[in-house]
Amino acid sequence: MSQDKQRTDPSGKGKRSGEGINIGVRSFLIAIGIIFILMVATYILTLVVPGGEYARVQDPAGHTIIDTDSFSYVDGGIPLWKWILSPFLVLGAEGSGTIIAVLIFLLVIGGVFNSLSAGGLMNYMLGKIVDRFGGVKYRLMAVLIFFFMAMGSFVGSFEEVIPMAPIVVALAAALGWDSVTGVAMSLLAAGCGFAAGIANPFTIGVAQGLAGLPMFSGIWLRVLSFVLIYFLLVWFIRRHALATEKESDGNAPAVAYVRDARMDKGLKVFAIIVGAGIITVLSSGFITALQDYTMIIVALMFLVAGIASVLVSGMSLGELGKTFIKGIVAISPSVLMILMASSIKYTMTEAKILDTLLHSAAGMAGAMPKAGVILFIYVICLVMNFFISSGSAKAFLLIPIIAPLAQLFGISMQLAIVAFAFGDGFSNVIYPTNAGLLITLGISDVSYSEWFRYSWRFQALNLLLTSALLLFGLAVGYH
Repeated sequence: MSQDKQRTDPSGKGKRSGEGINIGVRSFLIAIGIIFILMVATYILTLVVPGGEYARVQDPAGHTIIDTDSFSYVDGGIPLWKWILSPFLVLGAEGSGTIIAVLIFLLVIGGVFNSLSAGGLMNYMLGKIVDRFGGVKYRLMAVLIFFFMAMGSFVGSFEEVIPMAPIVVALAAALGWDSVTGVAMSLLAAGCGFAAGIANPFTIGVAQGLAGLPMFSGIWLRVLSFVLIYFLLVWFIRRHALATEKESDGNAPAVAYVRDARMDKGLKVFAIIVGAGIITVLSSGFITALQDYTMIIVALMFLVAGIASVLVSGMSLGELGKTFIKGIVAISPSVLMILMASSIKYTMTEAKILDTLLHSAAGMAGAMPKAGVILFIYVICLVMNFFISSGSAKAFLLIPIIAPLAQLFGISMQLAIVAFAFGDGFSNVIYPTNAGLLITLGISDVSYSEWFRYSWRFQALNLLLTSALLLFGLAVGYH
C-alpha cells in the first residue's frame, strides 16, 4: 500500500495527521526556562521562610495525617548544592516510585506512538474516523469532551488519558483544527472531570474517608458542577476551533482513506486491547484494589496494543524495534522537564517550609466571614496544588486542617471537600509543575506559553463558576 499523502493545515498551527511524537525545540526550551525560574523562586523562598513542621500521626484507619495542634518552628533551609542537584536527588526521595513510574510511562508512550505512525496505522485510523464523522465533527467534539470528562470524574483518570492525547491532537488536525484544540478536548477535559469529582476515588473518595463521611455521598452538587463545567468547556473549545477553521479558510489537512484489509485487522486488534484496558480502568471505580495500578495498566495496555497492532498490520519485528527506540529517543527530553518540576516540591520539603506556609495560611482565615472561608479553603488547595500535584497526598495533608476550619465556621464538611476537589483538579491543566501537563504539551508540540495564553481565560471563567457553585452550596445548606 502506498504511503498516504498528508499536509499541514494552512494556519501552521496544526500538528500533521499521523505524525510521530516529537518534542519541539522551542516548546522544550520555553518549558525548561519557566520551570527553572520557578526553581530559583522556590530556593529564594527557602531563604526567607522559616522552617516548621507538624507532627504526623496515624488515624483510626491507619492513614498518616498531620496533628493540627502540633506545629512548631524548626531549623530549615537547604544547601545550595542540594538545590542544584535536586532534579536528580528527587529520584531517591520519598514518593520517587511515582516519579519513576511516570517516566517509564512516558517512554512507553513515545515508543508505541512512533511505531503506530511509522507503520501507517495512525494515519489510517484518522482517515477512517474523518471519513465517517467529518460531517458531524462538532458533535464528535462534544462526545469526546464528555468521554474524557467522565474518565476523570468517575475513576480519577488524568495521567492515564495522556496516551490518548496524541490521537485526539492528530484527529483535531485532520478535522481542520489546531493542536491546542486537541489537547483541550483530551487533557483539559479530563482535568475538568477530575476536579468535578462525581465519584473520583483519589480526591472525593480519600477526602470523605478522612472526614468520616459516607463514600461519594452528597453527589448532587458535584453532578450539577459536572454539567455546568461541561457546557462551559464545550463552548470554550468550540469557540477556539471555529476561529482556527476561519484562519485556515475551513480547509482541513488531507487525510487519505482507502480501505485496507490488513490495516483494518491491525486497527481492530488495537481497539480491542485498548478497549479492554479502558474497561479495566473504569472498573477501578468500584474495585479498589486496582486504583494503585491504573497507570501501570494503561502503560501495559498501550504497549501490548501498539506492538500487536503494528505487527498484524504488516510491520516486521526488526522495523518495530527500530521505530520503538526512535520514539523513546524523541520523547526523552521530557524526562528532564519532569525531574525539574518534581524538584520544586523536593526543595520545599527538604527546607521544611511547606508546613510553615500551610500553618500561616490556616491562621489567616480567623477574621473572615463564612463565605470568605469557603473561598479561602478553595484558594489554599489551589496554592498547595502547585507544589503537590497528587490529589490523595494533598488530602492527607490538607483535610486535617480544612476540617477544623469548616467546623469552626459552621460550614458543612461536604462543601469543604468540594472546595478541596475544585482546588486540586482544575489547576492541574495550567500549572507547569504538573508532570501530566508537561508530557502532553511535549508530545503535542504545544509550547507552555501557547497553552497558557489559550487556557488562562477558561481558568478565569471556571474560577468564577466554581466559586459561585461553592457560594450556592453554602446558601442552600449543602451537606
